Amino acid sequence: MAQPKSHLVIALASIQVFSNDGTLDVAELQNLLDLALRDDTIDEDEKRVLGNIFKQAELGPLDPEVQRRIAQARQQHGIA
Repeated sequence: MAQPKSHLVIALASIQVFSNDGTLDVAELQNLLDLALRDDTIDEDEKRVLGNIFKQAELGPLDPEVQRRIAQARQQHGIA
C-alpha cells in the first residue's frame, strides 16, 4: 500500500494537537515539522497545511518558545 501524502499525515496529526488541549506545544510543533521534513524538504502542500495549523494555533495563547519556533519555521521554509 502506498504511503499517504505527507500533508495529509500532518493535517491528521494536527487534529490530535488541537483536540487534546486546544494548544500547540513545542513537542507537538516539532512532530509536525519532522513529518514535513522526513524527505528533507517541505513542499507547497506541506507549507499550506503547516501555515493553516500555525494560524489556528495563533488564535489562542502560545508559549513564547512555540511562537519563536513558528516564526523560525516560517522564515526558513517560506511558510505563510
